[in-house]
Amino acid sequence: MTTNKSYPKSFSHIGITVPDINAAVKFYSDVMGWYVIMEPSTVKKEADTAIGIMCIDVFGDDWESFEIAHMSTSDGIGIELFSFSHGVKKAPKFNPFNTGLFHFCIQDPDIEGLVDKIVAAGGKQRMPIRQYYPNDKPYKMCYVEDPFGIVFEVYTHSYELTYSSGAYAK
Repeated sequence: MTTNKSYPKSFSHIGITVPDINAAVKFYSDVMGWYVIMEPSTVKKEADTAIGIMCIDVFGDDWESFEIAHMSTSDGIGIELFSFSHGVKKAPKFNPFNTGLFHFCIQDPDIEGLVDKIVAAGGKQRMPIRQYYPNDKPYKMCYVEDPFGIVFEVYTHSYELTYSSGAYAK
């Protein structure tokens, strides 16, 4: 018997382009505590290996080499960092209204401590830390920026807990 019902897929990884691979690995390992699972290395454009062919498929022919590193969060989500020598070294202007990736979110019960570490490491706090259910539940959130201009969000609790109670209900 076959079924057409879809099942929830798991999240594998996110790819982030950064201006300096070593500075990014240091920031994300020191501040986020993410594990380095593959140290920064260089990938060259060539058609003799599977990775070379895949990168040509993805990036086309307008590149010669790039740096890459792989990291992992505590729950096994991969962080794939890229640094291209010929790319723009500044994050695009933050514009959540346009179609595309808006942000990613990480979780830490010590949101105040993490936001302080992000700022101390050269990042930015984009808003005050806010509570979803003031005086009721301790669920907090805050948008921040890494030192490279990449915007992301910090939650104190899981996505399911935060929204299952109706965060938008009045």
